[in-house]
Amino acid sequence: MQIQQIKINDLEFDCRVSGDQQNELVILLHGFPETSHMWIELMNTLTSMGLFCVAPNMRGYSKNACPKGVKNYKMKYLVQDIVDIANSFHKDKFHLIGHDWGAVIGWNIVHDYKERIISWTGLSVPHIEAFFKALETDKEQQQKSSYIKLFSLPFIPEMRIRKNDFEKFRNLWKNSTPEEVTDYLSVFRNKKSLTAALNYYRANVGKGKTTPIGNIEIPTLFIWGNKDLAIGGVSVENGHQYMKGDYIYKEVNGGHWLMQTNYTEVTTAITEHISKYKTVLVD
Repeated sequence: MQIQQIKINDLEFDCRVSGDQQNELVILLHGFPETSHMWIELMNTLTSMGLFCVAPNMRGYSKNACPKGVKNYKMKYLVQDIVDIANSFHKDKFHLIGHDWGAVIGWNIVHDYKERIISWTGLSVPHIEAFFKALETDKEQQQKSSYIKLFSLPFIPEMRIRKNDFEKFRNLWKNSTPEEVTDYLSVFRNKKSLTAALNYYRANVGKGKTTPIGNIEIPTLFIWGNKDLAIGGVSVENGHQYMKGDYIYKEVNGGHWLMQTNYTEVTTAITEHISKYKTVLVD
């Protein structure tokens, strides 16, 4: 495992990289408020299967990929970053895994670049059309997502999050290792990065801020924890209708932070899913 800087145009992404670059690529997308550190253990497992893993600290989370301004965090840029990272390794096709905002970005990638994707695994956040529909119509989802209105405001959420040395974030990270928490804090203590991470909400949530996506045709595994504090069951159920290719849905007895609380069963499901579509490379 090493951290490699990948330069894309004027931005430089800090990427955790493991495995032989000649092998099939897996890109892993973290969510908020985390970093690519969340994927280390899974990356080690996937590498042992003969895969090449790249987990970027995404736009705003990498120190030298942190442009100013809400407009620079629109979905089209977040998607293009990942496609460009794959291109930088000269990979036409890759497996994709995403959690939380990484899942939101992932749904867009697998819809818009389906010819590039071998398999897709989404964690926690379902198909985004189903999520946004639930956000409009389902009272439970509206309650679970009430924090989004706060995050969309300027300045105030940054002040509240930094209070008592990130006490609110530390509560979310209670199942993370000390090493994870240290890594997360190294990013969020940077004022530019905290604002950038919140800009994902400011740029992409609200009427007119999203481009609708339709059916998903590539092999998909979606995993949801039935005690998720942010994602309700209505959005998950509505998401199934968009799956037109091979599709596996796994509900686990857990919350939102599945890699920390349900690691074994989640990893088993992911490795089985990827193994079905992994190409055997011949020298």
